[in-house]
Amino acid sequence: MKLRPRALSALLVSAAFAVTAAAGIAAAALTAQAAPESGAAVHMNHAAVAPVVTGDDPDGDGYIPAVPQVTGVTPSWANPPDRYFHEFQANCAVSRTAGDDPIVYPGRPGASHDHTFLGNTTTDAYSTTASLSAGGTACNAPGDLSGYWMPTLYNGNQPVLPAGPQVIYYKTGVTDYTSVRPFPKGLRFVVGSPTQTAAEFRGHRGWVEGWECGDSFKNVEFPANCPAGTQLNIRMQSPSCWDGTYLDTPDHKAHMAYPVVKPGTNDNVCPADHPVALPMVEFKMAFPVSGDMSQVGLSSGSGHSFHYDFFNAWDDRTLKTLVDHCVRGGLQCNARGYDETHPEAGAVLGPDYRLP
Repeated sequence: MKLRPRALSALLVSAAFAVTAAAGIAAAALTAQAAPESGAAVHMNHAAVAPVVTGDDPDGDGYIPAVPQVTGVTPSWANPPDRYFHEFQANCAVSRTAGDDPIVYPGRPGASHDHTFLGNTTTDAYSTTASLSAGGTACNAPGDLSGYWMPTLYNGNQPVLPAGPQVIYYKTGVTDYTSVRPFPKGLRFVVGSPTQTAAEFRGHRGWVEGWECGDSFKNVEFPANCPAGTQLNIRMQSPSCWDGTYLDTPDHKAHMAYPVVKPGTNDNVCPADHPVALPMVEFKMAFPVSGDMSQVGLSSGSGHSFHYDFFNAWDDRTLKTLVDHCVRGGLQCNARGYDETHPEAGAVLGPDYRLP
């Protein structure tokens, strides 16, 4: 892969920001004046911004190189013995809400629409790989210090937060599940976009079943009504192929890619320009809201604006153990790395969810 000149990239990003800043301010003004047809609260949205100097990006050009870079990898076209599952769960609860986004708006507290943060309890606008690694966690596994966040869901003006640990799956996205390797520390990316259209949301490679409640499935927007006592659910999957070069790029997406289909087969393989197979992160969120949904909205807009962010700060040994045992081992594991249908394989984490 040919690297872009970093100095030139910074100039281009700065120029782009100068052009888009006025448009972003005007759009924000129009949003503030508009009243949503549903009656749901209007909240701040993303705007185009230039990267800034941070602890992880000292030159502020938006490119964060991996150290070391992963080179010489050829996407695997192998087809190992079929196993229906190759995954483990990370069970993580909500830690806080705030108008922060350390990936899109690093060092700018309050610049983002409101986010619901899960996992790391210290995640804020100033978060870096080092600060997350030194923080605490609301995940069952103490080794999972990663930051996970998504736009806050509102019912009118009241935030609706997922109750208890939510399920975040780590799965294979490629057919050769034995080729999947752990995330590099500090890798971060955004899945989806708050500015995507309804059609783009429906056609997104990470789409699973859209918004669900009761017997209503595959909804791009929120259902008009959810049976009393049910919850509003969504699942969305991340890209799982990495370029091996950057932990982040200015758009927070270009260093990652979804698998492609191997010609002449149904096998999923990583593309040549993103050859490194990593776990696919699947959000499975449940929001305790039901009944009339006309007042329900996201801080980023309507239902089709759903997206999420991931910032890896796993303890390296814990993550590698779970990936090797569960993903590469073809098991369906819980947060302890235990597959109840294959008890002979055992669990890799103790009752306290720590490595023995």
